[in-house]
Amino acid sequence: MVEENENFSFEEKLAELEKIVNNLETGEVSLDDAIEEFKKAMVLVKECDEKLNSAQEAIAKIVNDNKEVVDFEVNE
Repeated sequence: MVEENENFSFEEKLAELEKIVNNLETGEVSLDDAIEEFKKAMVLVKECDEKLNSAQEAIAKIVNDNKEVVDFEVNE
């Protein structure tokens, strides 16, 4: 699973992460299996975080009327 994560969508990675967390929360996992699951979860967290950061950067840019990319700022 870990080696093939790049083929999964963000939503699939998040679902897999939730499955791992639910499995670990049951307390019915051996220590060795829990460690392996935790490692997989950390890889998924990193990949999801990178995807979210990338999306945030993309959203922070907009194209103005002159077709120029400008930083998007919210004025409160």
